[in-house]
Amino acid sequence: MPEPTNVKTGEYEFTRDWFSQNVPVWRQIISKDKPTKILEIGSLEGRSTCWIIEMCTECAQADIEVYCVDTWEGGIEHQKGGQIETQMSEVERRFDHNISIARSKTTQVASVRKIKKYSNHGLPELLAAGKHGYFDLIYIDGSHQAPDVLTDAVMSFQLLRVGGVMIFDDYLWSMDKPGFQDVLKMPKPAIDAFLNIFQRKMSIFFGAPIGQLYTRKIGN
Repeated sequence: MPEPTNVKTGEYEFTRDWFSQNVPVWRQIISKDKPTKILEIGSLEGRSTCWIIEMCTECAQADIEVYCVDTWEGGIEHQKGGQIETQMSEVERRFDHNISIARSKTTQVASVRKIKKYSNHGLPELLAAGKHGYFDLIYIDGSHQAPDVLTDAVMSFQLLRVGGVMIFDDYLWSMDKPGFQDVLKMPKPAIDAFLNIFQRKMSIFFGAPIGQLYTRKIGN
């Protein structure tokens, strides 16, 4: 399969656009909720981060805080034959560049905290720093391996305020062919397990496209 065409929006530098297809649903959520404290797990080049910065500052008409947790080392989907396909140092450079551009586009202050760590290290540090129930919106798009996704979800629940939104990316994603999936390398089993256990504390947005799963925290 050929590499996707280089995607550039203004002065942004994006090589791939995994996010634009989600914009219609995200726009509805952010227009209604107007989140100002956002946590993103998995950022890569910052495509979703930049959109969040522009949209949230516009809708909230207020300063916002965005926390980005990523190692910028890539995951299993970036590996082939044991080698990282993407030059991750360049991906991180594009992230830094793109975030700078996004922040310059808004008249509000967008404070971006870059947490360059594995999420199972970065999220506990946020909890230890007193961020329980702090975030209005949490976007989980880090590791696609089920144990990691489940860990991210459970810790994110503690960081999300009641009434806040938690969005899971790649709900149906798998590296394997249908019928041969390794359930430990898929987000879906972990997301399903989390929502089954937390079903009295989380509600699902019904009617939204199933590529992502949109949920709201309804209780502690």
